[in-house]
Amino acid sequence: MFTNIIIMLLMLSLTALLGWLTWRAFKAQRKWVKTAGGMGGSLLTLLVGAIAITGGLGLKAFYFPGVLAAPDLTVAGTAEQVARGEYLVNISCIGCHSSVGADGNPTEQHPLTGGWNIAAAEGFGFAGDMVTENLTPGGKLAGYSDGELFRVLRHSVNNRGQRLVFMDFMPYKQLSDDDIEAIIAYLRSLPPNENTVETGDKLAYLGLMMKGAGMLSTETGMASVTAPAEGISAEYGAYVALYGDCRGCHGSTMEGVAESSMGAAVPNPRPLVGTLSEEQFLTMMRTGVRPSGTPFSDDMPWQFASRMSDNDLRALYAYLRAAP
Repeated sequence: MFTNIIIMLLMLSLTALLGWLTWRAFKAQRKWVKTAGGMGGSLLTLLVGAIAITGGLGLKAFYFPGVLAAPDLTVAGTAEQVARGEYLVNISCIGCHSSVGADGNPTEQHPLTGGWNIAAAEGFGFAGDMVTENLTPGGKLAGYSDGELFRVLRHSVNNRGQRLVFMDFMPYKQLSDDDIEAIIAYLRSLPPNENTVETGDKLAYLGLMMKGAGMLSTETGMASVTAPAEGISAEYGAYVALYGDCRGCHGSTMEGVAESSMGAAVPNPRPLVGTLSEEQFLTMMRTGVRPSGTPFSDDMPWQFASRMSDNDLRALYAYLRAAP
């Protein structure tokens, strides 16, 4: 944080200096100095000022997000909670927080020791480091209260009150209170495993500028969330698409996402699913192969959906066939 504050102060000082030089240029006797110096100085002043302001706004949003204090919470850790948490974690959290293999990518296997630099892997390492946390009690988890862990999942803010950049993009703010507590119960039950990799988010000044310009999500979750009644219904299927992170890639209504500066286009799965029977859909999600014999692309993490229960997949099927 100290380095970023120094950079921001330097940008503010440079803005003031450029503004003064621009004013001097406009006061000059020679016409070409007035024109070239005044216009050029104005543009530079505006540019450097924008760098200072967006960086300052990002600094505030990242280091001082203004989220409410962590709730006073003690998770019971019942067998039912642990079992539900294990189910949810092995569908969602394990994709990023599993141990890292020799290729530098998550193995999608236990232990959940993290250490994967998402920013570098996804091509925006210029914004800083975003290294996934060790979710076992051998990592920072041991220093968090249950309420602080709840706040991480609901508001994407760590126990120092700092915004977690990549978590902010994830849909877990909409998880029900009960499911967040179940995840906490399961993570507490894991054996401790240490990881020597330094974890957490460290934004460079350019990353702060992106944050300040609104290019990186800054969203606060609701105070309390209740899940729909569990069952084979489109309503519950929408919730399955949430914790399965389907909506994180395919869009909030599962109608696909257009190509943008943030990534490639993601297809709308609804037209395909509309042509399938329920059993064909279940088979496709269990095997990663369409009924036509064409496998999913490598970008489709169907393996996580394959771990869902039959009833959850049936609910997801009902959701994808219902009107968005």
